[in-house]
Amino acid sequence: MEAEYKNWVPTGMIIGVGTGALAITVLLVGVSAAGVATGAVGKILFGSLILLLVVLLFAVVVLVRMYNAFSWTGKWQLAKRIIEGVSARVETGAGGKILDVGCGSGALSIACAKRNPGAQVMGIDRWGAEYASFSQALCEHNAQAEGVSARTSFLRGDARKLPFDDESFDAVTSNYCYHNIPANDRLIIILETLRVLRKGGTFVIHDIFSVSKYGDPDVLVDRLRKAGCAQVKFTDTTDGTFMSRCEAHTLLLSGSGLLMGTK
Repeated sequence: MEAEYKNWVPTGMIIGVGTGALAITVLLVGVSAAGVATGAVGKILFGSLILLLVVLLFAVVVLVRMYNAFSWTGKWQLAKRIIEGVSARVETGAGGKILDVGCGSGALSIACAKRNPGAQVMGIDRWGAEYASFSQALCEHNAQAEGVSARTSFLRGDARKLPFDDESFDAVTSNYCYHNIPANDRLIIILETLRVLRKGGTFVIHDIFSVSKYGDPDVLVDRLRKAGCAQVKFTDTTDGTFMSRCEAHTLLLSGSGLLMGTK
């Protein structure tokens, strides 16, 4: 039995964009053959279709590049590098409990379990249709394949309202989850995660902390400190920590960073 961590870029997305590009190409051929691309309106229509085709083709190239980078078994193995880097910062003693929010295919949950042999790890995810290949069953399969099924469990749930009592965990972590959740203020989502963290527990959150998603990271750190958190720091992971600036830019991961601290 082997673990199957899948890819962070759904193949359905690549197929969908590629199909769109093909449809526009067929439409352009038809417009050309019918002689519609004449006159002011026809030229505008033809030009618009050309522009749309270029955008879709560029999107296909970017998505394929991202797919190759995030392949767990490929040469690039960026996803594996990131998971190993985040899990290396999640520590708890024997008998500790760790929560992984947005666990996907279970990679981070399992990595944390392997690095903390005395801990119990819970992974939670909504497993939406946009990531149809990810599921609770897949996480459980992967945990069994990695030999940590006795210390890991997985549950369907919403990061905005976690189904756990206050102070239920000794450490909480997450990787590339919160930026996908529509929110006017993502600090509220982070505080919901910290609600289930015990006093003195640690949090390690890796995400795309772009200004458009979170605002100024320094302001976010300050707000967490005012909320009672200690030793809060933000670390840019596109400076070679997990990836290079070039990788982050070309893979749409600019702003990636680690938010860490103690409750």
